[in-house]
Amino acid sequence: MKVSLKSKEEIARIKEAGEILADCHKRISELITPGITTLEIDAFVEKYLADRGATPEQKGYRGFPFATCASVNEVVCHGFPNNKKLREGDIVTIDLVVNKKGWLADSAWTYPVGKISSEAKRLMEVTEQALYAGIAQAVPGNRIGDIGYAVGRCAEEANMGIVKALIGHGIGRKMHEAPDVPNFGRAHSGMIIKTGMVFTIEPIFTLGDIGAVLWDNDGWTIRSADGTLGAHFEHTLAVLEDGPVILTK
Repeated sequence: MKVSLKSKEEIARIKEAGEILADCHKRISELITPGITTLEIDAFVEKYLADRGATPEQKGYRGFPFATCASVNEVVCHGFPNNKKLREGDIVTIDLVVNKKGWLADSAWTYPVGKISSEAKRLMEVTEQALYAGIAQAVPGNRIGDIGYAVGRCAEEANMGIVKALIGHGIGRKMHEAPDVPNFGRAHSGMIIKTGMVFTIEPIFTLGDIGAVLWDNDGWTIRSADGTLGAHFEHTLAVLEDGPVILTK
């Protein structure tokens, strides 16, 4: 698949969606307390986006029925929102894609529910650090492998698992475009990063060092195979002449 290089005007359109998404995440962070359900969060997101003239791109994508993916504890990705109340000590990832006038932005964030364990906190910190380590490599002339290598090293040094089945991706008018952006790789390998590329970087790590996952029967929900906690942090970014700019910050 050919990479679509975006103009400054197109990047500005994606940034408009990204700013809505970033503010939505800020509101979500204020909502997450013990006792709230992920279905309540999902309903909030749908109304919030409608009020901003935007839509949740996930809803209806290949039959996905919700505005958000809500993944709790050992669910690492694509969890269905439900009526189960979040409990003190849980961690929950809310992942959403915003469509504003046909242009898309994508961001996931893992949140603590009340006071969490030191292990869970460390998992979240390492995964978020890996996101920014990857973003720092997204400069013209580097290669996609440089991003994966930087992300993967963070997990390896912390003895955490990399969920290799799930990767970052190009984005623009479609949710998934070229290039693929894995969370592991060899430095100085892969596609050359060029000005105008827009893609997501989204490390997903587990407390267990295997990183293997299992799919539920619903065809969407993905859990760590060893039952350990998973965390997921994601930004959409654009590559400009002087380096990366986060569009969902």
